[in-house]
Amino acid sequence: MREASLEVPAAEQWGEGLVSIAAGEPVLVDVRLESVHEGILASGTVDTEYTGICGRCLDDIAERLQVEFQELFAYPGEEATDFEVQDDHVDLETLVRDATVLALPFQPVCEPDCPGLDPATGERRAVFTGTEQSMPPDSRWAALQEYTPDHDDEAPRA
Repeated sequence: MREASLEVPAAEQWGEGLVSIAAGEPVLVDVRLESVHEGILASGTVDTEYTGICGRCLDDIAERLQVEFQELFAYPGEEATDFEVQDDHVDLETLVRDATVLALPFQPVCEPDCPGLDPATGERRAVFTGTEQSMPPDSRWAALQEYTPDHDDEAPRA
């Protein structure tokens, strides 16, 4: 068994969408390599930072990301495997990149209770200080404007 800690920059941008790991961002990998009958078992953690924009209010965000991984690098043989031992070495780049990209949030938010944008003004609701603009009433609901709870008491009961 061997343990190692590596800090390497991301060779390219990892991930597409609202957030991603920027090219050159430091990626800290703590890995444990164990010899097993079928090959080499690699397990460990990845620690890095992703950047992008909030999916609700479009503000810039930067958050830490920690990911655990475990994969068997099989010895070359008859069966095809995703990861193989090549000349008594294992290449962790694909494993680390895949685990990290899959852990990125699909709909990232700057805060768990981010209110987003105001649909009428397009401004952030969290910092909006102007007067509240009410939406014009929908004409399809105009008949309900006349309804009040005490209006129903005057109606004859059957």
